[in-house]
This record gives sequence, structure tokens and C-alpha cells, in this order.
Amino acid sequence: MLLLWYASLLASLITIIYGISHRSWLFMLISAITFSPISYYFLGINIALKYVGLTPIILLVLAVFFGVSERRAKTIALK
Repeated sequence: MLLLWYASLLASLITIIYGISHRSWLFMLISAITFSPISYYFLGINIALKYVGLTPIILLVLAVFFGVSERRAKTIALK
């Protein structure tokens, strides 16, 4: 079980780094999905660490932002 947790965390960190450096909405979406099992665990805690559970929402907002900015850049380039 712990091995799957570490694999999910590693995949999430790799895709966050790649997604932010290349401004890729797809990799940010993958990062949000792979971080979800970890965040569900932290949502049940009654201390400040429960806010770690909101990380996939932040990653989804970044994915939407990158996707919208990419589409705007393409439409401006076409004009």
C-alpha cells in the first residue's frame, strides 16, 4: 500500500515539474489525478495538514488556466 502511495507521489511531482516548466495543461491534469489518493487521506485529518487535500483543486485550476492561455495564444497567432 505504501509503495502505491510513493509511486503516486513521485508521478505527481514529476508531472507537476514538467507541467509547470512547459505550461502544459495535460500534465497538470495528470498531476491532479495522480495526487488525488494522497489528498483524500489528508482530508480526514483534523489539523492544518487537511489543507493538503485541496492541492488537486489548485492543480485543476492551473490546468484550466494553462489550457485557456494556450488557446488564446493560438487564436492570436492565427490572426
